[in-house]
Formats: sequence, structure tokens, C-alpha cells
Amino acid sequence: MMRKKALAALAVAGTLALGLSACTSDQKQAGPVSTDGKGGLITVIVNDPANPYWKAEGDAAAAKAKDLGYTSVVGAHKGDTNTENTLIDTAIANKSAAIILDPANADGSVAAVKKADAAGIPVFLVNAEINQSGLAKAQLVSNNAQGAALGAQEWTTRMQQAGKYIELLGAPSDNNAQTRSNGFGTVLSQYPGLVKVGSDVANWDRTEGRNKTQALMQANPDIKGIISGNDEMALGAIAALKEAGREKGVVVGGFDGSPDAVDAVESGELAYTVLQPVTVFAAKAVELADDFLKTGKAPKTEKQSFDCILITSDNVDKMTGPFTYTE
Repeated sequence: MMRKKALAALAVAGTLALGLSACTSDQKQAGPVSTDGKGGLITVIVNDPANPYWKAEGDAAAAKAKDLGYTSVVGAHKGDTNTENTLIDTAIANKSAAIILDPANADGSVAAVKKADAAGIPVFLVNAEINQSGLAKAQLVSNNAQGAALGAQEWTTRMQQAGKYIELLGAPSDNNAQTRSNGFGTVLSQYPGLVKVGSDVANWDRTEGRNKTQALMQANPDIKGIISGNDEMALGAIAALKEAGREKGVVVGGFDGSPDAVDAVESGELAYTVLQPVTVFAAKAVELADDFLKTGKAPKTEKQSFDCILITSDNVDKMTGPFTYTE
């Protein structure tokens, strides 16, 4: 119970928005900072910290920056490339030593990364990639294909390899959405008894997940399963099932390993979640930035992936904190 209370409290904290003008006590307001070997400013830009996944991403990067002797500021673009561009401009004006960026758009964020690179500020991407190599010093992401296969195999087992189902997809601007959907499809296509009767984009959002699930269930009232590209959409689907009195007998699978999803796995509402090691690769990005600033050498491998972990009722007790799995 203590673990659940701690996770719940942290999940609530995850809804607090971060911005360039609102930093934690460990972060300073953005401003000109010396980079003469005594640290400097690392600007961290995430998507939307109202989602605990992105909150954990920003927190992990900021904490590692502090450990390594830097100040940090965390901003959020909320998927908007114009806001992202403004945040990059601010990072340049504030003479950031490096930028840690979760890009808003695989194509649309290329210009922002180019701008920072032209200003001599190294950019390290986390969580999502851009569709151009050679601009960012590194692109660190979860192994989405591996994670999707893990989740799909578990979901197939829970479905007993048969039944009608629907799929909830993430934002089309994020390459992760299609990678996960493709990963699901590769596994599920091997089982002819599984029939996909509908799918829709719910943009990684819980409310959209609920609404899209309601609409899909109206058209397909006899579904037996819902496979989702992330936890927030999956939790929205569970809300829709509860409202329809269908929470029993429908298998729902998620992806991220968020605190709310971990609790839902523990309670039996969610069949599983796939943990993305977001705190690991967010911290690693800062370490790589620190190494680059000290040596001038970029990582030999630009694109790096980190394996995911399947979380079920069998190992949920090993989740010791938000997005933290301890053997």
C-alpha cells in the first residue's frame, strides 16, 4: 500500500505543468550562463508534463544535469512545432551549453534542430526521432518494435488467440506511433482468429482514448480486446468500458509503464503495460551531452535504442517508483 500511495502521489505531481518560467528549486531561471568549464545551462524540452511519462523525462534529465554540475531549465512544447521553435530560440539566446529535446514532430522539428546546430549548440534527442540524421549528436529512444512485440504477445495470450478487437493509435506526427502499430500487427497477423474491426487515432491522450473507444464500441459492441499504443489511451479505454458496464471480459493492453497504468495492472483492470526506460535514456542523454562538451566528440552511434520491459501482475511489485523497475 505504501508503494501505491507513493506512486499515486507522484502521478498527481506529474500533472503539474513545467515551463521556462516555472522551474523546480533545483533549476534556475533561464539566462546567460558561463560555459567556461564550471558547468553551464542545459535546456530540456519535453512534450507535455501533464503526462507523467514526459514529466519523468524532464525530471530525470534535470536531475542528471544537476549531478554533473549544470543548471537546467525545462520547457514544454505540447506537440506544437511553433512553440518548440520559440523554446529553441530562447535556449540559443540564453547561451545554453546543450539542448535535450523530445521532438514535437518527426519532420517539423528538423528546422529547430538545424537552428540550434547552426548556433553551435549540440542537440540530443530523447524518446522520439526526427527524419534526418547527422543533425542531432544522438537520438535516444525506447526499442519500440521490441516493446510492441512484447506487449502483443502478452495480449494475444490473454485473448486466447481469438476475438474481435480495436486499436488505439498515437499521434501520427510521432514515428513511435506507427512503429508500435506495425509491431503489434506483425505479431497479431500470425493469429487468424484475431480480427481487427476498427482503429482510430487518440493522440496519446486519455480523454481522446475514452471518446474514441466509445465510438468504436458503438460500431462494434462485441469486441473482446483493445490494444493501445500508450497507457493514457488505454486508461481512457478502461474508463469507456466502465461507463458501458463492459469492464469485465475485454482485454486491454497499454504501453509506457506509467504510475496509473502500474496501479491498473495491479488491480487487474489493465492486462499489462510495457515499460519504457524513459528515466534511463533521459539521464543518458545528459551524460552524452556532458561528454561532448568536455571532449568535443559525439557518440559513435547517433541512434540508440533501449529495450522495454513487460509489466504484468507477475512482476508489478518490482516497479519501485515512477518508470523505475528494480530487479
